[in-house]
Amino acid sequence: MKKFKKFYIEITSVCNLACTFCPQTKRQSNFIKIDDFTKILDEIKPHTDYIYYHVKGEPLLHPKIDQLLDLSHERGFKVNITTNGTLIDKAKHKILMKPALRQVNFSLHSFDGHEGSKDKAGYLASILTFVREAVANSNVIISFRLWNLTKDNETNLEKNKNRQLLEIIENEFNLDYKIEEKFVRGSGLKIANNVYLNQDHEFEWPDLKAEEDEGKGFCHALRNQAAILVDGTVVPCCLDGEGVINLGNVHQSRFSDIVESERANNLFDGFSRREAVEELCRKCGYRKRFG
Repeated sequence: MKKFKKFYIEITSVCNLACTFCPQTKRQSNFIKIDDFTKILDEIKPHTDYIYYHVKGEPLLHPKIDQLLDLSHERGFKVNITTNGTLIDKAKHKILMKPALRQVNFSLHSFDGHEGSKDKAGYLASILTFVREAVANSNVIISFRLWNLTKDNETNLEKNKNRQLLEIIENEFNLDYKIEEKFVRGSGLKIANNVYLNQDHEFEWPDLKAEEDEGKGFCHALRNQAAILVDGTVVPCCLDGEGVINLGNVHQSRFSDIVESERANNLFDGFSRREAVEELCRKCGYRKRFG
């Protein structure tokens, strides 16, 4: 039986921002229903211990996220939430102190990525208020993400648009150094107990319209991760935000059968040979990170 270190459950396909680095989904706007979520949890329980409330969409928009966390805890899951952070003031009473919550990732690059964002200091202040409460009262891990680097500003970080955010973070945690001095791209920098900052290149979603390469390389899809979209569609990884590699639907077939289907096994075996058998995989640059 396949076991996954990361399992993505998209609890909504709706987002309150329109970031340049994250194409709006063409799928129908939807929020996962409690009964459907419960069924999914029961089906994936033999396959994973860690779930992520994310593929596309902003998870804090889900009006019943507190119930989703309770259901996850009842079944022994640990939950990671990735959010743009704009709704943290409104939603924190629903997630703070929930025993299922393991980690909250704040995509801080969302602020500059969304045209029309205003009051960067206020945006970060509301996030830091939540972080103070979370760190003081729980063991929740916090990760600040700035995934907006270009090759130019890797060597000239002082002048990039992240400096204002970094300075506020440095002051908040009384750091006696500039974050750029210790930053290593792609690695988490520990800035306080249970608080990390991660910087990396701007993320690119794979697209069937992109140019196809020779198809060589490795990926962890269906090896240490899988995902279920809000309508129940099973996809091999968190990057298939449009459900292109549709392996089946949990409302029609058992998840255990879906991930052992011919198409799923062909994808898995292909990457064992360092070969991308799916068209979308051959147009995904993330695969090249693994050689």
